[in-house]
Amino acid sequence: MAGKEVLLTSDGLAKLEKELEYLKSIKRREVADRIKTAISFGDISENSEYEDAKNEQAFIEGRIITLEKMLRNARIIEDPDANSEVVSLGSKVVLRDLEFDEDFEYTIVGSAEARPSENKISNESPVGKAILGKKINDVVEVSVPAGVLKYKIVKIS
Repeated sequence: MAGKEVLLTSDGLAKLEKELEYLKSIKRREVADRIKTAISFGDISENSEYEDAKNEQAFIEGRIITLEKMLRNARIIEDPDANSEVVSLGSKVVLRDLEFDEDFEYTIVGSAEARPSENKISNESPVGKAILGKKINDVVEVSVPAGVLKYKIVKIS
């Protein structure tokens, strides 16, 4: 069964591939060495270093599986410059909060790349969903727990 399609920019794809390579080539070896060292301490039943290393190993292997699945189902978002008339994946968008008259710039990315702290918001987030397919000067309303936010699309690039 195919997994859910993962939408990525070319930068996002490169970052995931780099993380996967790091986990497989370096991190796996480091954890294996930690496990070997912990075993050399003797009785592993009460060895916290061994437990900690085994937990880290399980986390790393789980992350490797997740990354491999994401990369198998990845679809690269084409360069949005082809159409900066409409908000789409990969677009940089300047939104004006109509209540506070403040501007915010966001890049619309797939959920695998979303990093709100870096102003990269998912196409599946409330704001991302609301602005996809919209044009400059469109006003969108986004329902949030605190009420409804109104944004005007000021710029798309």
